[in-house]
Amino acid sequence: KDKENPVLLVIHGGPGTSEIPYAVKYQNLLEEDFTVVHYDQRASGKSYHFFEDYSHLSTEVLVDDLLAMTDYISERLGKEKVILMGHSFGTYIGIQAAQKAPEKYEAYIGVGQMSDTVESETDILSYCIEQAQVAGNIEDVAELQKLTGKIKNGDAVTPRNYVIKYGGATRLIDNPDGDNVGMLLSSEYNLMDVIRYNRGLVYSQQILLPDVLKNPLPATITKLDIPLYFLMGKYDYMTSSNAAKNYFDKIEADTKEFIPFDKSAHYPQYEEKEKFHEWMYQTFVK
Repeated sequence: KDKENPVLLVIHGGPGTSEIPYAVKYQNLLEEDFTVVHYDQRASGKSYHFFEDYSHLSTEVLVDDLLAMTDYISERLGKEKVILMGHSFGTYIGIQAAQKAPEKYEAYIGVGQMSDTVESETDILSYCIEQAQVAGNIEDVAELQKLTGKIKNGDAVTPRNYVIKYGGATRLIDNPDGDNVGMLLSSEYNLMDVIRYNRGLVYSQQILLPDVLKNPLPATITKLDIPLYFLMGKYDYMTSSNAAKNYFDKIEADTKEFIPFDKSAHYPQYEEKEKFHEWMYQTFVK
């Protein structure tokens, strides 16, 4: 709406789940007061190219990409600093960039913030087993219990189809990620882009998830030199809200705040978009 507005640079989750196809449905309020920048990470969505060599893809490469993207956006929009917001896996990339180059950012916002991976996945598994027991789904209980050892050893994650099934992904909206029909109906994506999305999703998950499991954030990021905010849905079991709060309590920052969204799961910025916009406005505009 106005190039003078603060710039919000959003790092999507996944790995490999671009938010460009559906973000426009939810950010109309945000666009009144912010210039919102989305991009598809290397090998994700529109940035997946069929004949490109991605053998060197890593979380470190994505952090460097984000820093380069930040410089490009800052120059193009004439901003000394931008607000950095990671969502889900995007928080793994975003908080590392914020630590590496704090001078580029006004603040760091983690929505669906990742934390200690084993702690988070153990909490997620317990939640899914509990909900399956309540629902009387004995087969789900048995399948989930088989994963306990691997998850506690950091060798696996709780299958997200169970998290989605038992309300740990969304509460107030339909789960938006991986909606091929929705992507086709989006003004931003065409059929070829949807094919790119699905190819890139599989590849990115295979390459990047082991890094996340082996290198949890609390072991490497213990302090930020810019304001830090964690915005977490109460029912978030894609990235455990409980584990995120434990990480928040340990990480050092001169200014930090943990903001709960009591009606949301993993997408509070979309599920409670009015509350999210109001918080953004009060924090960065007023």
